[in-house]
Amino acid sequence: MTNYDEYESPLAHRYASREIKKIFSPRERASTWRKLWLWLAEAEQALGLNQITDKALQGLRSNLIVSDEAFQVIAKEEQIRRHDVMSHIFALEKDVPDAAGIIHIGATSCYAESTFLHNLLQVTDNADLIFMRDALRLILPKLAKVIHNLSRFALKFKDLPTLAFTHYQAAQPISLGRRAAQWAQDLAMDLEDIEYVLAGLKFRGAQGTTGSQASFMEIFHRDTAKIDELNKILCEKAGFEACYDISTQTYTRKVDLRIANALSAFGASAIRIATDIRHLAHDKILDEPHEATQTGSSAMAFKSNPMRSERICSLGRKLSTINTNFSATFSSQWLERTLDDSAIRRMDIPEMFLLTDALLILLDDVTNGIVVFPAMIRSQLQQELPFMATENIIMKLVHKGVSRQEAHERIRVLSRETVEAMKTEGAKNDLIERIKKDDFFRPIWDELDGMLDPKLFIGRSAEIVEKYCEGPLRVQLEKYKDYIDSTATATLAV
Repeated sequence: MTNYDEYESPLAHRYASREIKKIFSPRERASTWRKLWLWLAEAEQALGLNQITDKALQGLRSNLIVSDEAFQVIAKEEQIRRHDVMSHIFALEKDVPDAAGIIHIGATSCYAESTFLHNLLQVTDNADLIFMRDALRLILPKLAKVIHNLSRFALKFKDLPTLAFTHYQAAQPISLGRRAAQWAQDLAMDLEDIEYVLAGLKFRGAQGTTGSQASFMEIFHRDTAKIDELNKILCEKAGFEACYDISTQTYTRKVDLRIANALSAFGASAIRIATDIRHLAHDKILDEPHEATQTGSSAMAFKSNPMRSERICSLGRKLSTINTNFSATFSSQWLERTLDDSAIRRMDIPEMFLLTDALLILLDDVTNGIVVFPAMIRSQLQQELPFMATENIIMKLVHKGVSRQEAHERIRVLSRETVEAMKTEGAKNDLIERIKKDDFFRPIWDELDGMLDPKLFIGRSAEIVEKYCEGPLRVQLEKYKDYIDSTATATLAV
């Protein structure tokens, strides 16, 4: 049987990067478990456990990377034991006979049971915390680069007037850069949230089977200072500042939920941005990048669809709702732990990061290559600009001594006539021409053309963009500058 005969997740196969897939790969997972067992053994030896020999530690150090042969042993043993961690311990003891009997002392399967090293440390939970930390560190600079792309775009088009839309109806113009700055700000909020959950991430450490550290009290003869030192050493080895103050058999699944909430919010932002781009592509205002050989439709050869933005919306839909699974898992835990969290976390933890990574690849590609069509922007704007100018026209008339109510009524009638012609005859917007033919408006005829400069209608858009992108946003992205400057735009696998 080949890979073509078995299902493969398209998320991993088509969309996510090699770097994120490596973090959640079976070999990385199994090898990290072995590192955790080694770290526990080293720490316990340093704190006086004479059962742990130098020879055993050297054997563990020499077998940290799980071999293909070991995976075969693990698969066979799990069929017998129905316990994945026990199967990995069996395979490790086979690779390192000198370590048999000391692996997993005081650890449960959630550190990294039949052996001395296993009974307390919770190998799977500690490993998951390492994977999520490493994955968060991987995605943060990628997100910063996307924000930088949008900031650069916003500054470039900070004063290019474009029609705004509220209720998806024409509204007072803004600048194209101002719209992009809004996208950048949404993602900047996501960056803040993800940085926050990363900064607050801690280790579970060695807490015992239900979080009381009772087994370690036995191992260290009730020397609580040694237990505290054990966790300090483990945190240093794993690269965490501290352990969670309270754990049960697992670290609280609230941790997973907090991370999922931040990533789901990013998924919502991605959909928001891509949906805007899809609408604007429909209006031929702008477009996402396209390869010369890209095919839009198998039937309609003329089409050039925004497939990247559509894919962003598709993957974002999955990510933006994945936090509901983590919420259900957290709320469904009974007392000190139930195992109904296990299977769904095996799927959802890697998937939420692969989804985030895939979206960032797409967003980097799109935001770095947005194509703008100024002529179409002007054309769309001119269709609506006469209506936008009517308030200023009324005010000009008032300054000339004309009744505001009468001016308003005249404008209302002419506007309705113009809209009717546009809708029923496909006519252009000729409101200004109608005004120029109406003697009522004679006092301002010579001022009308000057009132139609689009830049008169975008307020402080350019200033707002400069103030934000050159100010707080630049400061926020400063820590990622080296990555942004040295990293090429992401390329799509398909």
